Amino acid sequence: MKLNLSIKPITIGGVILSAAFAAGFAVAERTPPIQTVGFSEELLRTMDLGKEIASTQNRPLRMRKITLQPGGILGIHNHVDRPAITYLLQGQMTYHQEGRPDLVANPGDGFAEGRDTTHWGESTGKVPAVWVAVDIPKS
Repeated sequence: MKLNLSIKPITIGGVILSAAFAAGFAVAERTPPIQTVGFSEELLRTMDLGKEIASTQNRPLRMRKITLQPGGILGIHNHVDRPAITYLLQGQMTYHQEGRPDLVANPGDGFAEGRDTTHWGESTGKVPAVWVAVDIPKS
């Protein structure tokens, strides 16, 4: 009895195509990082909102300058009870928001982040990403 051990070119091509698809899918569906890397912040101003609006006791209005080094990661987080607005000054950021397509931000772009925002980001430019963030955190 003679075994036929030849593999047809179409079978090899199918295996290679399947592997390439699986690898691409795995990269596109990567797990959001929980660690923040390459991050620094500078507090610019703060105001006790409780003295201004009674319903905001123990909630400051805070403005920070955030810097994320090239390749740096802003770990996944949400904005439940911490609304924020941001404005990108320098660099490039790619935001990965839950349930939405990825968004690439360049200088002059900004975001409003409310209770429905769960996201993570990465500095995808050649220079540090620098932005101004204004939020109302719990104190």
